[in-house]
Amino acid sequence: MTSNEGRARGAETPHRQGKDRLGDAARGWSEDLISVAQARTLDGLFLQRVRRSPERPAYRYHDRARSTWSQLTWRETAEQVGRWRTALASEALEPGDRVALLLRNCPEWVFFDQAALALGLVTVPLYTDDRPDNAAYILEDAGVKVLLVQDAKRWRRLAAVLGEPATLRRVILLDPGREARPLVEQDERVVVATDWLPHQGAAWRQREGRPEALATIVYTSGTTGRSKGVMLSHANILTNVHASLTVIDCFQEDLFLSFLPLSHTLERTGGYYLPMMAGAAVAYARSVGQLSEDLQAVRPTALIAVPRVFERVYQRLQQQVLGRPMPLRRLFRLTVAIGWLAFERAQRRRGWHPLLLLWPLLRKRIAAQVTDRFGGRLRLAVSGGAALPGEVSRLFIGLGLPLLQGYGLTETSPVVSVNPLQDNRPASVGVPLRGIEIRVGQDDELLVRGPCNTLGYWNNHAATAQLIDHEGWLHTGDQARLDDGYVYITGRIKDILVLSNGEKVPPADMEMALSLDPLIEQVLVIGEGRSFLSALLVLDADLWVGLAREYGLDPEAPESLEDPRLHKGMLKRLRDGLGDFPGYAKIRRVALTLEPWSVESGLLTPTMKVKRNQVLQRYADQIERLYQFDG
Repeated sequence: MTSNEGRARGAETPHRQGKDRLGDAARGWSEDLISVAQARTLDGLFLQRVRRSPERPAYRYHDRARSTWSQLTWRETAEQVGRWRTALASEALEPGDRVALLLRNCPEWVFFDQAALALGLVTVPLYTDDRPDNAAYILEDAGVKVLLVQDAKRWRRLAAVLGEPATLRRVILLDPGREARPLVEQDERVVVATDWLPHQGAAWRQREGRPEALATIVYTSGTTGRSKGVMLSHANILTNVHASLTVIDCFQEDLFLSFLPLSHTLERTGGYYLPMMAGAAVAYARSVGQLSEDLQAVRPTALIAVPRVFERVYQRLQQQVLGRPMPLRRLFRLTVAIGWLAFERAQRRRGWHPLLLLWPLLRKRIAAQVTDRFGGRLRLAVSGGAALPGEVSRLFIGLGLPLLQGYGLTETSPVVSVNPLQDNRPASVGVPLRGIEIRVGQDDELLVRGPCNTLGYWNNHAATAQLIDHEGWLHTGDQARLDDGYVYITGRIKDILVLSNGEKVPPADMEMALSLDPLIEQVLVIGEGRSFLSALLVLDADLWVGLAREYGLDPEAPESLEDPRLHKGMLKRLRDGLGDFPGYAKIRRVALTLEPWSVESGLLTPTMKVKRNQVLQRYADQIERLYQFDG
């Protein structure tokens, strides 16, 4: 049975899917969109952009040698792509062969990707911080023939577990450090990019590639089992980019700051191909640790991030505000409240209020201190990849940051829905993109059908059949409801905890709320088959010292984490954090640790999602102690 079927809203609802009202920063800016028909393929999109905007800025990056920011135009980018294309062509590859990148965000990511696509090759992105054994599995499963690696250190770690797969014939080291040369001498497959690349590349024209052809295989960082290779075509991604641009405007004058890994489909589609289709420029952040500095240096107008980025800023703001005198704390809360009123009025959801007279002053004196941390020019920030806590979105929107929440999956290229700027409903994940059909099926599961749906899983027909039914509906695994054309994610089918009394508890929202506590670095709510809920908490190591001393404990002693008084205090914090939740959200016991869950430990995916089953296995003994006197 299905219900609440809805279609993407296009011309029939121009007030929602039409062009956004321009903000002050974008007045006088110009659009120059390339159509899907003109592009045909992703490499065709690049060549069309080069022809249209040869001298406009394309990419900015930090030159470490000169300690300054440098810039490439589209023409200069095409020259570099030509060099990489010529070098790849010398490797005797056939159209459809797979080539991989193990590279942080940089212009060379684009050079290699576009060069490969122009030869009809299939790119396979790898996460730079993924476990070597998982990267090795992907290389073998995809039958990768050429691999571009950041540096000798990463290749050495990977080679130690990879062995010598029959398909891998060339390994290119981008950084020509001292460690690279010995590897070149030891393994004839290994070359340094500066030696491998010709001084100048051969000219090429847009090929007659098929839009339906496979463009990339993106391995999902699943929370259970081995990663699955999601096959995406040129048409999958191009139609997704174009549909996104029917909801959110993007201009030639826009500047994106790219810091999510390009191996993440959200960043690749939204922060790479989308700016290319619109003619906007992209700056590559140096690292997450230097993000605050790069925001000030680059001053972007557009930003794509995952909720954790905004949650971290939220936590720091909360700590700073708590350290201020009471009058300043009240003024900050008043600013957020009035800013929210201003937002609601701008969205035409409420009328005028006398407090709005204070907004211009409060925005300049208080709110700007926060928005300036993002560079002061941000007209658009999109959060995706996971649910954004309501408190976080309310704070940033209340301070004047135009924050939009969206929804998607790697299997949908990835965007399914996003909030329009002119009708932003923060509790939702927005309206479906044009051309995408959605409906709510059995168990309230969100089903998606449209041109963005994956071709299937590489070498895994059984998983493909489970994902897409005979009518073409893709089963997301997420529970949702539809209201006035907007999508609201309500839970995840597989993550529902069923207590021994039969009560069903969705833990994700609870975990999201608890993670806003600055003291809690990571959290997992548990209780499957038990009579009550408990929680595994990873405490912030920096704040632990102060907390331990507050309870008269030795922060260096492992047994301090077992102190009953500390547990009682933590349970009170959890009750406060879950104060707005229904009665089922009651946590009775906790287990504490200072050891963060990481990709390296196998407890997080490369996209920073908790591997629930692995965490439960790792802490099985502690969990059993929590329920030793169950009931």
